Amino acid sequence: MQSRSYTNLLELASGNFPVMGRERDKRKLPRIMTVPGSINEFDDEPTSSVASDNASSLSMDRIIIVANQLPLKAKRRPDNKSWSFTWDDDSLLLRLKDGFPDDMDVLYVGSLNVDVDGIEQDDVAQLLLERFSCVPTFLPPSLIENFYTGFCKKQLWPLFHYMLPISADHGGRFDRSMWEAYVSANKLFSQKVIEILNPEDDFVWIHDYHLMVLPTFLRRRFNRLRMGFFLHSPFPSSEIYRTLPVREEILKALLNSDLIGFHTFDYARHFLSCCSRMFGLEYQSKRGYIGLDYYGRTVGIKIMPVGIHMGQIESVMKLADKESRTKQLKKQFEGKTMLLGVDDMDIFKGINLKLLAMEQMLKLHPSWQGTAVLIQIANPTRSKGGIDLDEIQAEIQESCKRINEEFGKPGYQPIIYMDKPLSVGERVAYYSIAECVVVTAVRDGMNLTPYEYIVCREGIPNSDSDSGPKKSMLVVSEFVGCSPSLSGAIRINPWNVEATAEAMSEAISMGEPEKQMRHEKHYRYVSTHDVAYWSRSFLQDMERSCADHFRKRCWGIGLGFGFRVVSLDPNFRKLSIDDIVSDYLKAKRRAILLDYDGTVMPQNSIIKTPSREVISLLNRLSGDLNNKVFIVSGRGRESLSSAFSPCRKLGIAAEHGYFIRWCQDVEWETCGQSSDFGWMDMAKPVMKLYTESTDGSSIETKESALVWQYRDADPGFGFAQAKEMLDHLESVLANEPVAVKSGQYIVEEASKGLVAEKIFTSMAENGKQADFVLCVGDDRSDEDMFEIIGNAISRNIISVNTVVFACTVGQKPSKAKYYLDDTNEVILMLQSLAEAIDSPTLSEDENYGSHYP
Repeated sequence: MQSRSYTNLLELASGNFPVMGRERDKRKLPRIMTVPGSINEFDDEPTSSVASDNASSLSMDRIIIVANQLPLKAKRRPDNKSWSFTWDDDSLLLRLKDGFPDDMDVLYVGSLNVDVDGIEQDDVAQLLLERFSCVPTFLPPSLIENFYTGFCKKQLWPLFHYMLPISADHGGRFDRSMWEAYVSANKLFSQKVIEILNPEDDFVWIHDYHLMVLPTFLRRRFNRLRMGFFLHSPFPSSEIYRTLPVREEILKALLNSDLIGFHTFDYARHFLSCCSRMFGLEYQSKRGYIGLDYYGRTVGIKIMPVGIHMGQIESVMKLADKESRTKQLKKQFEGKTMLLGVDDMDIFKGINLKLLAMEQMLKLHPSWQGTAVLIQIANPTRSKGGIDLDEIQAEIQESCKRINEEFGKPGYQPIIYMDKPLSVGERVAYYSIAECVVVTAVRDGMNLTPYEYIVCREGIPNSDSDSGPKKSMLVVSEFVGCSPSLSGAIRINPWNVEATAEAMSEAISMGEPEKQMRHEKHYRYVSTHDVAYWSRSFLQDMERSCADHFRKRCWGIGLGFGFRVVSLDPNFRKLSIDDIVSDYLKAKRRAILLDYDGTVMPQNSIIKTPSREVISLLNRLSGDLNNKVFIVSGRGRESLSSAFSPCRKLGIAAEHGYFIRWCQDVEWETCGQSSDFGWMDMAKPVMKLYTESTDGSSIETKESALVWQYRDADPGFGFAQAKEMLDHLESVLANEPVAVKSGQYIVEEASKGLVAEKIFTSMAENGKQADFVLCVGDDRSDEDMFEIIGNAISRNIISVNTVVFACTVGQKPSKAKYYLDDTNEVILMLQSLAEAIDSPTLSEDENYGSHYP
């Protein structure tokens, strides 16, 4: 039966999401969101955006855990009239609360692994909320088929494990209908979260690849929601990830989180590489924390492998000890050296590679024949869907048969293969007697098998059952998430069967003191970095990442999965035309500094000469004797002189201010430290060397600067080469009158801040200190001007009474305090200033302009 909350896929196909969370007339689930908020003016769904400018006065006391499945077991009662629910003790989600403060409430949102009839859903939801603090998301079977079995298990899961759909039967080809189902399912999860969410006080922690676009749905509704995401699977290299047709949608959705967690640095590095290559985002590391600046928000990157629940393992060990299962196994394998493999049955666990390595070990080291035994436990696959395993299972069975026939004899079987479900107690018993655990997965997210083995080998705390020295050995694939944290393990490339065989032999041949030392090291790490430590650390980092939420002003912009939140300083606001005109009329000494490209000229305009309207406005403004108007640009002086030849009174600062001309009737001045360009002969060979070795890079020669452009080069390689060249040039030019600077995709020498400082200083030295300053620009180079203006009062370059309007073009993080949306608004603002005084007005000193060359 179709779920009542099932939504129309057609609403989602275009990426234009409908308003979420519409209430039914009758509702049993309480809607806890009671905090009033203001409507966000930039959201394309104004009726559904909640964002308060006031920080909550309530203490942090609740976290909502969102995952594909709830940590519950469900089954029909014998009467078949009702459901029975119990906690799933093996669920990681259930153990997260051990790391949270005692007074923190934990709510769970997820689906059930059973199909609940539509007429029962409200009653089941109410029961789960009251008894288990769980909010179920009911997904209809047809949606589950395309969402979970389809997109998650046939497309995302293989891709994240480095399997590309080279052919139709090798992984799943991208299917648009499955993607739409994935989006629809994530939307249903978001609706359930919204039903119980208090956006001002709650934390939301989303888990795994099933819900990677959920952050966008929640962020669209609540700009300041404190939200984290943790990926439990690997994140593939950018070359693999970028084959995904919806790569940008998923990456942008993840960036709507405040904190994104990964098991290892490799997974995080791959994610950061994708952000760099696809969006040009570069991460910064500060005091051990990694962050991405994304439209003014700092998205934290957390690297922390998950741990195990020590208490649960120890309680299972006690139960196994009572049942004497460990003693039985010790007796059964007496005189044998046991190696153990415990894996889920899937294609990436490398089970057959392990069997081949065992075969090779017995061949290379015949002394182990008759004594070494590999017990391979193959747990049933944890989820339906994914890739057909028949071929893999047949291959494993064939290897087991061949090895046992070749090396087996009466009373000895080198391979014991168990492909039936084992209880936790049974598994713990096998851990307890194994000399070595072997993990040969070719790609895996975390894999907690080695952790469990180490704890089991330590034994039951304060028990007299085994008071001897503790020891354990691990042979672990370097491609699993737990490998970096197990420094005492023998790491192997599972594809190299011979090397794996030698590692297995080395592990069981190693001296007892060495085994004990490695075990102590591992146990110390595993026991202190358990699941409680992991969840506590993630929550603390999420709290730190969200610390500025209520200090900054936020806007939600963009449609569909292009939605993002722009977070800006609270003093950053749109420039009011009325305010600037009022202050303009009151002022007597005005300095107006305008960038060219992207400010008075649209950045993407094909025509690169100013329009008649711009020329007219600049003539009217520069013709006012109370004004000093400058165009400040990175372009060369010849280009600017030609473009603005009709503007005789206009000042021009070329090449980011190195050359400056106060008006057309005077000569160019240099604003740099020196006019000696002999350093170019030293710098050019160095830059040419890097250009030849960096495909897509080029050298732009200006009069005052050399610019190395690498915009068309490979982003990662270009950035690395630029950094290396920066160090090289600084060394070569250490004693030369030149500075080397790095910008976005460029390395050059220049600063617009210098010309701003020169203009203000010249006006002050001539007794005509500016009492009105307008500075408008659109890119990173203009931030130098904004910075100079911000410090000008403290340096006495301008008066404390000077009215300053530092304005950037576009809503984005900036050192400016004002913004205008685009070049059209800049022109409109300049037009308003020009019309404020219809004709040039002489100041009290008619010779004001004569003080300048």
